[in-house]
Amino acid sequence: MALTGEHHFGIARKIVSNMTSESWEQIPHATLTYEPDVTEFLKEYKKLNEGNTDKSKKITINTVMIKIICEGLKAAPKLNAHLEFNRRLVRGCLKTYDHIDVSMPMVLPNGEMMTINMHDMGNKTMSEMTAAINDSARRAKNTDLNEVMFEVSLDNTLTALKHGKIAQTVNRLYGSKTGKHKVKTLSGKAKKEYYAIPETERLTKHDIEQGTTTITNLGSIYRPFRGSCALLEIIPPQVTAFAINATQKKPLIRTNENGEEEIYIGYTMPLTVAMDHRALDYGDMVPFFQRLDEIFADPSIIHSWK
Repeated sequence: MALTGEHHFGIARKIVSNMTSESWEQIPHATLTYEPDVTEFLKEYKKLNEGNTDKSKKITINTVMIKIICEGLKAAPKLNAHLEFNRRLVRGCLKTYDHIDVSMPMVLPNGEMMTINMHDMGNKTMSEMTAAINDSARRAKNTDLNEVMFEVSLDNTLTALKHGKIAQTVNRLYGSKTGKHKVKTLSGKAKKEYYAIPETERLTKHDIEQGTTTITNLGSIYRPFRGSCALLEIIPPQVTAFAINATQKKPLIRTNENGEEEIYIGYTMPLTVAMDHRALDYGDMVPFFQRLDEIFADPSIIHSWK
């Protein structure tokens, strides 16, 4: 067997690998898949952009689904929370929030992935959500990924130091500042010019700090995929994560106008949900799914969110 190459992790990959490792080491994941009939919902969605000639203001299916998930979280606020848990002392505290800050993976212009914190998405209209997402994408073009990631990494390291995690702090500094694995950040004139860019024109630590939940649109990555995500990471201290899967055409059953069941060709859009079983039980998910059932049963409601 011949070695074909070595690819040392950059800071973005380091942060992702560290956070996902922490996720699986600490969190007992429980997952399920919700599979609604979205046939009528898709018809209503198409009406949202009728007469809209400005592509920048087009409301995407991703935005609508994020809004629907936010509506579900409003009905089940324990899902929109952070968990503090001390296993040694067996002490836990679930902190719920009035804002829904969505950690949303976004592909940057250079092809790399960054998770952006879309703040207060639950209280925005879909047009406001669209503007916020587009603005983040615009500012990402002026962002040096290594710089903003290093800011977050440094902040996390200092937080760990404050909590007495000295060994972890030393190891992180050594791992990021030595040898082939050294993180390359800006210096001198380049650094001065970069930080002269107003924060309104680039992403900052505030844009990639922890949200209250994570929503990933896997369906947008490979639309022909026929299946659904089985597992996804919950990033602590969050207690939930959601994966929107690709729309799929399937034979479905409905009740016709005569009260008879019939088979027809329709569409489903699986939604994978992961929960931290330390903080939540399946019963805590019920209000969330009940709210989604209501929305998909009468999808015309999405026009009131525009």
